[in-house]
This record gives sequence, C-alpha cells and structure tokens, in this order.
Amino acid sequence: MEQFKGQPRLPKFAVPKRYDIRLKPDLTACKFGGSVAVDLDIVADTRFIVLNAAKLSVNAGSVSFTHQDSSKVFKPSKLEIFEEDGILVLEFGEKLPFGLGVLAIFFEGILNDNMKGFYRSTYEHNAEKKNMAVTQFEPVDARRCFPCWDEPAWKATFKITLADVPSELVTLSNMPVVEEKVDGHLKTVSYLESPIMSTYLVAIVVGLFDYVEDHTSDGVKVRVYCQVGKANQGKFALSVAVRTLELYKEYFAVPYSLPKLDMVAIPDFSAEAMENYGLVTYRDAALLFDEQHSAASNKQNVAVAVAHELAHQWFGNLVTMEWWTHLWLNEGFATWVSYLATDNLFPEWQIWTQFLDECTGGLRLDALEESHPIEVEINHADEVDEIFDDISYTKGAFLILMLQSYLGAECFQRSLASYIRKHASSNAKTEDLWAALEEGSGEPVNKLMNSWTQQKGYPVVSVKVKDQKLEFDQTQFLSSGSQGDGQWIVPITLCCGSYNVRKSFLLQTKSRTLDIKEFLDCSISETGSRGSNENNALCSWIKFNVDQTGFYRVKYDEELADKLRNAIENKYLSATDRFGVLDDSFALSMACQQSFASLLTLLGAYREELDFTVLSNLITISYKLARIAADAVPELLDLINQFLIGLLQYSAQKLGWDPKPGESHLDAMLRGEILAALAVFGHDLTINEASRRFHAFLDDRNTALLPADIRKAVYVAVMRRVSTSNRSGYESLLRVYRETDLSQEKNRILSSLASCPDPIITLEVLNFLLTSEVRSQDAIMGLHVSSKGRETAWTWLKDNWEHISNTWSSGFLMTCFVTAIVSPFASIEKVKEIDEFFKARPNPSITRTLKQSIERVRINAKWVQSVDSEKNLADVVKELVHRKY
Repeated sequence: MEQFKGQPRLPKFAVPKRYDIRLKPDLTACKFGGSVAVDLDIVADTRFIVLNAAKLSVNAGSVSFTHQDSSKVFKPSKLEIFEEDGILVLEFGEKLPFGLGVLAIFFEGILNDNMKGFYRSTYEHNAEKKNMAVTQFEPVDARRCFPCWDEPAWKATFKITLADVPSELVTLSNMPVVEEKVDGHLKTVSYLESPIMSTYLVAIVVGLFDYVEDHTSDGVKVRVYCQVGKANQGKFALSVAVRTLELYKEYFAVPYSLPKLDMVAIPDFSAEAMENYGLVTYRDAALLFDEQHSAASNKQNVAVAVAHELAHQWFGNLVTMEWWTHLWLNEGFATWVSYLATDNLFPEWQIWTQFLDECTGGLRLDALEESHPIEVEINHADEVDEIFDDISYTKGAFLILMLQSYLGAECFQRSLASYIRKHASSNAKTEDLWAALEEGSGEPVNKLMNSWTQQKGYPVVSVKVKDQKLEFDQTQFLSSGSQGDGQWIVPITLCCGSYNVRKSFLLQTKSRTLDIKEFLDCSISETGSRGSNENNALCSWIKFNVDQTGFYRVKYDEELADKLRNAIENKYLSATDRFGVLDDSFALSMACQQSFASLLTLLGAYREELDFTVLSNLITISYKLARIAADAVPELLDLINQFLIGLLQYSAQKLGWDPKPGESHLDAMLRGEILAALAVFGHDLTINEASRRFHAFLDDRNTALLPADIRKAVYVAVMRRVSTSNRSGYESLLRVYRETDLSQEKNRILSSLASCPDPIITLEVLNFLLTSEVRSQDAIMGLHVSSKGRETAWTWLKDNWEHISNTWSSGFLMTCFVTAIVSPFASIEKVKEIDEFFKARPNPSITRTLKQSIERVRINAKWVQSVDSEKNLADVVKELVHRKY
C-alpha cells in the first residue's frame, strides 16, 4: 500500500462512471453517516482500488466490489486511509476482473466548523442559535464528505439522496427534487441524477431559508435563498442572475445546461462564492443587498460575484480543467467574463476601467521572484489552495483581455463558442483553448501565449527617444529591482499627441528600434479641427500600452516622462492611460528604478482628478507611500501627509459629504474612499465632521447624515481618534457591530477597527477577532493594522498561531493572515525573525504565500533604504506642499 503515498494524482486502474450517494446529516450532534455506490470500470490489471477519502470513518466490513457480469462479490483484505495524502487504499486478495462493477462503501463523518468538506454553519432564528449543513468541496474536499475520485478529470454523474432530515428544513442539491417522502417529523429527499461533472462541483445545503424566484425566457427556474426574513435582500442578485444567464446563453452560443439555478447565502463561508453546478453558494455579503444599509460598492460586488459564478456554469462546470495546473482556465475566464457581463448590464459603472484596478493585484504579485507561472505544476493536494490567487484570477483575466484585443472581439467570441461546444461535458487544457482560438483566427495563438502562461512574470518595456527613433528594450520586471531573464512576445501599442495617431506591433525580440519621425512630425490640422499651437501641444507626448490592454509595465526616459506628466495636467490622456502612467511609475519607484521624489511630483499632476478608478488607485498608492515614508523619512511624514491631503481636496470639495440627486454610482463609491483617505492622513476637518455625523447616527440609525456609502470612512475617522484614554468611539462601534444583522455592516466595522494608531487598542481589536462574535471568515477584515500596530500584530500572531492554524485551517484564510500581518514590515532584521518562527512551524498550505510575504518585506526594506538616501527629497516635498495651483 505504501507505493500510493505521496503521489500527485490517483492511479488509473479504475474509472468512476456514476455515484449513488446517500447522506444522513444530524444537525444536532453535528455528524453525518452515509453510503456511496460507485459504478466503476476496471481498466487495468490490479489488486488495488485507490480513491480519495479524508476525515471519514470507513466501515471496513461494509466495503465490497461486485462485478457486473459475474455478480461475484470481492471484499478487500486490507483497507487503510492515509490522511496525509487524503487517500483510501483497498487491497484485494486477487486481481479484479476488467469491466464494470459497483464499489459500495459505508462511512461516517463530522459536520466540522472549518468551512470545508461537509460542514456546519450557524444562524439565528427566533433568537435561537441553529445549525445548517453546507458543502464546500473545491478544490479537494469532496473526499471529506464521501469516498470518491476527487480530481477534476474524473467526471461522473451523481444521484443524491438526503435521509432523515427534519421536515421543516429546506434541502438543496445540484438538481431538482425528484421525490420527497415525509415520515412524521423527518423526510427523505431524492434528486434527479446530475449530468456528468467533477466531484468538486457536487453540493448540498440543509437549513431554514426564505427565497425569491424568477425564470429565464427559456424556463430555467432561478431562486435566491437567504435567512428567514431577508428575502427582499436577494432581489437584486436574482435580477442580475436571470439577465446574466440570458446574456451568457447568447454569448457562448450554448444554453445553460440544467433545469434550475439556486443561489444560497451562507453565513459561514471561507471564499466569496462557489460555483457548484446548479447550486451556487455565497457569503451573505456577496449575494445580499439592502437598499437602505448596503453601499454602492456592495451592490457592485454582488453583481460581479454573481456574474463570475454564473460564468463558471460554462467555464469550469460544462468544460472543466483537466488538472489544477489549468485552474486559470476556470478563474481567469470567469473573472474576465464577469466584467463583460457587468458592463453589459450596468454600462454606467465603467467596469472595464475599474478592471485595471482589479488587475493591479496580479501585476504586483507577478513582480515577485516567488511568483509562479499561470500554468503551475501541482504535486500534492496541499498545494492547490495557494494558486487560487491573483495570478490565476486577475493575470489570467488580463491575458484573456489582451488576447481578445489582439484577435478582435467577434473572432474571439466565435472561437470561444467553438471551444465550449467541442469540449462540453469533458475536460480541457490550456493548449485546447489556444487551438480553438488559432483555428478561428488564423493567428499563431499558441506561440503568442505560451510565453505568458508557461513562465512567471512579465516585462517592463523601457522606451527612449534617440535621433528621431524610438528605442525599445524589454526585461523581466521584478519589484526587487533584480534582473530577471524572461522574454515575451509583447503586443506594443502607442499613440502620439492624439488617440487618432497610433501604431501597434509585436515586440518579439529583446530590443527594437522604430522610426517615429512620422509621429513626431504629425499634423492633426489635416482634420481641420485644431490650430497649429494646439497641434504642437498634442504632439508633445507619446503614450505606450494604450488603454492598458497589455500585461506589462512601461518605463519612459526622463524627457518622455516629463511630457506625459504635462499631458496629464492638461487632461489630454484617457482615464485608463492616466491610471497606467501612475501605476507603472509607482511600481518602478518600489523597484528603486525611479526616485520617490519623481513619483511624488507625478502625483501632483493628479490634483484635479475626478475619475473613480484613477483616484481609487492613487489613494491605495498614497497609503503605501505614507507607510514607506514613516519608516524611511519620519521627519518628513507630516509634510507628506499634508501633500497627500492637498491632492484630494479638489475631488473632496466637488463631491462633498452628502449624496446629490441623480449622482452616479461611481461618485457614490468615490466619496467614501476620499473621506477615508483624508481621515487616515490626519485631516482634522474631515475627522471632526465624521465625529459629528457618527454621533447623530448613534442617536438615530436611519439618519440621512450617515448613508451607507460613507459609513466606513466615518468609522475609520472615529478610530483615528480612539486611544486607551478615549475609548468611547471604539466601544460605540462595537455596540453597532453587535446590534446589526447585516454582514456588510459588520464587515465595514471590522475593517475600520484596526485603523486605530494606539497599539493597546490594536491588541484589543485583534483579540476580538478571535472571539465567537466574529465569524471565522470575517476575521481577516480586521487584520490591516496601522503602521504603529505592526509589531503588536506580529506578536499577537505568534502568540496565537496554534489557535489560528487550527481554527482557520482553510488554506485561503491562512494565507490572508500571513500576508496581512507579515508583508507590511520593512526591515531585513524582521525577515530573519519571521523566517525562524515559521520554519519551526511548517505548514504546506502557506509555503508559497510565506515566501512571497518575506520577499515583500525585503522589497520594502530596500525601498526604505533608497528613499532615505534621496538627497533632494525634503526640498521636493516642501515645494510640492507649498506649490500654488
């Protein structure tokens, strides 16, 4: 049996075709029993059957294999579960006959509280705490519910029965109910057999729910289930779901393949949502929307989350990745398509511009030496959780956008539809998608894209003008400033002085020269729309990676950079390009390839910025700059904060505190971000007004002075004034937290509490996260402490690590803890301490994340040292603060 330990994948002796699963959940004792009968095709000489099982008690006497033709029953001579590998090995006394048979197994398990496998979630009904039973199987936890071949390629059909369930409870699975038998206070519910699918998509929910319902034009029943009394909060998601199913049916040219779609809000849920075939599960905050108490950002998050999970019904469920190496086929596509759908439903949200902000996570992560290729080898089940990251999601999505831009939208759509039809109800690899796009476009897609998916990282294209020529040079961009050795086929786009004057080509070598005299001497006056003076102004800048459609950075020489800054000040560039110039400059400064002073000077060009996405990124960058300044040049921190406050005054005054009649969705979101930033940077007028409104809110929870869109900003402002000698704001927020039953409001409060600069209060907040008052998945909301709380948070993490690693055993949540608390440090000395601590406590599910976090600390430390050595920084900061605009 030892030969099967430590293997990345199951042996191929037997092929599962159909599962007949019977489960009996006990919500009071928090356990379950069950049986599974697997139609199995023996396809190789073997005395073994090896499948997955974890945290289950298998009744050895119940296990049998009955050959279909001979009806001979085989009983295993040995049975062993190897928990470390999550496998169940059955050894028989003789070789099993080829062909079909039935493997029968009886088992028992615990309804755990780890939010994976078959687990329990808690809720309140009529002031009484109750349990519901929920499944979360992706990536490798179906094996915690029933023995199975728990890999994406082992697709089968599933017949599910739930037995002895309290008759008043709602019972859901992937398919509609085919039979329900009530026996007194209990019922047994059977479901239609599913189409062929992977084990990680099987789903079961048992609990007390209300629902709202609608239908698509072709009769698909769509429901949103939520806690009793909250049905109205499901109406927005329901509307989005029905419209999105219609859109995808048309876009993919393939109808939704099941007769119903249920979406369920689960109080305890480790991820944001899960695309189970026909039964999509969500955190409350990702599915429910309260018209009065949810913010505009919550509404957008619900729309994008629903569009993302429904995209998986085609990309992932109908066509499934062959192995986790190709996870990006699921997540990258679902991310990209979710923005396509959201833009179609809500064009006024300008979601494609916001997509750039989403993708900064992928660019930042992929600039680490400890990044990984999009197609990454997975050698053990423990490794899978860690690749559900910004590489698979946002880099994957960005590459799809880049390829769509290169091939053209119509050609891309036709090729996708062909790919889905060809691989429906089966599995696919990355090269299968490239083949479909290559066939549909006639372009060498495989050659173009392999450099982007099979190697980690991306290029920075350095550009300079010399003798009326543009000189390009590509190198791998690393935030450490090190020299990488990657090379890519880069789709270069550029425009000169006007978006009407542009060029595109593929940079297939390390360097290239382009004669740009035709651009530099361009004459817009041919159109008759501009005078010669304006022509000269427009022709004085060149922007590369137009509209940021390429996954790469651009480094301009000093002359080109100065001209772009002038173009930004004069409002010549689009929002996407203003975003790109800023984000590239920030990344280059972090890598010590551009001075901190020049980055601050560039920020000054954005004083009259009003675009939501550009300002949102500017604020994120400003937070990071303030933290670096606090470590590098603490004597300049007050001046830098003054400068950052000045940057936001124009937009703050335009938006004000109160919503305006008919204002845009984006303005509603922006107001809160700007006010929160002003509070963090210490703007007294903002903090004072926030305090006034907060006290009005404490007196009247429905006051118009504190609409949902600015609540987080006000809560942050309140916490900035909290200290051990002035605790009232903190205690008032805890009171609001305890009173509300809206998860979005609880999350707003949790994410604000840690912004307090007092380390003693910070420790209280962190300890509060470990109490039963905070749901496990929500604790990560409160981890982003202020600069002054870093050491407190690190000591707290060390002191509580055993409890944290046991309670938050989900790989995703563990990585959030490590990233949030370790990454903000900026000293080499701290690297050694962090490394030694975790070396003594190895955990395979956070190995990659820990290395990435330590690398970030090294990058921060190097950046701090570089900023500290800038001789003219003080003069630049003083000039920027006092500059008259």
